[in-house]
Amino acid sequence: MSHPQFQTAIARPEALGNDKVKARYIKESAELQCLGVKMGSIRTLAKEFGANHELALVLWESPVLEARLLAVLLMKPDKLGLKQLDALVRSATAMQLADWLNAYIVKKHPAKEKLRQVWMIDADPWAARAGWSLTAERVEKDATALDLAALLDRIESEMPTAAPERQWTMNFCLAAIGINHPEFRQRAVDIGEALGIYR
Repeated sequence: MSHPQFQTAIARPEALGNDKVKARYIKESAELQCLGVKMGSIRTLAKEFGANHELALVLWESPVLEARLLAVLLMKPDKLGLKQLDALVRSATAMQLADWLNAYIVKKHPAKEKLRQVWMIDADPWAARAGWSLTAERVEKDATALDLAALLDRIESEMPTAAPERQWTMNFCLAAIGINHPEFRQRAVDIGEALGIYR
């Protein structure tokens, strides 16, 4: 798969690398190469290229973190099929990359609720991270049909041994329940204190 703008798109981040930023990225992105490009610079590059779904898919195939971050900003969520989006989520093996993908693509996808339900019971840590992220969003915006007591049960029992990728968004969900649903606030606080989150 190729794209006429790929070399231009990949060359720009390479020229903007910063050793200090690179060292920070490497700590959380062992599976991807890092150039050390600041987030703001990637956003500026994205504005220059504009939405370009085809280029984004090519950039995602790069082993470079910044190329994938740029890809996220160029993608169009409604052009991704369910299997394609699921594969992207599972291959976003860096915290920053997963969070950008969840915020800019997953949460805007028309089938996000269907995927949320699948990912909430998935063993893959990155899929589970996306599932809990979507659940936290639902807790905040529309908790209709969500069993908040059951979610708290899961957080209480699963979070202590959950993979770090999943723990982060489970914590967001816990906070969202406590903040937005007064009837569950004390239990959310108690769970947070028991898990050492709210001390």
